[in-house]
Amino acid sequence: MSDDDVLQNVGPRLRALRTERGATLAEIAAGTGISVSTLSRLEAGGRRPTLELLLPLARAYGVALDELVDTPAPADPRVLGRPVERDGMTMVPLTRQGGGPQAHKMELPPRWQVGNTEQKVHDGYEWLYVLSGRIRLLLGARDFILGPGEVVEFDTRVPHAFSNPFPEPAEALILFGPQGERMHVRARPAGAQTERA
Repeated sequence: MSDDDVLQNVGPRLRALRTERGATLAEIAAGTGISVSTLSRLEAGGRRPTLELLLPLARAYGVALDELVDTPAPADPRVLGRPVERDGMTMVPLTRQGGGPQAHKMELPPRWQVGNTEQKVHDGYEWLYVLSGRIRLLLGARDFILGPGEVVEFDTRVPHAFSNPFPEPAEALILFGPQGERMHVRARPAGAQTERA
């Protein structure tokens, strides 16, 4: 729909709102400070609506400005990504646009990758927040056990591997970002975690 089509529909919409409320042109004029003749021409399509005219009318009718100009509804903001299974782990996409950071929910089943200590490298950064369960992170020569509420961030050029050697499933939010996109870092070495686990 073109801008002209949108603006042509404003007049009938204004008339319908006024009629629904049982108001006269004189009453709307008194409440908005817009002259009766201008209101009449707006409703008849003889006057082009401007922001200065539409704002007080929207307030007078108790409607949002976009209801007067009938702008299209925004696209559905929900992300309806399909879960993908990789090596027994489930990744649920939480973003839909390409480029920039990509968010996923990572679901690790119990005893996932227990014996796998092969670490991988790639360009970029990763940020991980543990929602439930515990996740083991091998990061170079360091070994971390992450519990609920813990966050890690690291340069993915450092060799790394995730596993869930525990009897309960684990879930985490993970962001994959291009090189240079940084967030807060927080992790404790495995020894500190093991004491409270």
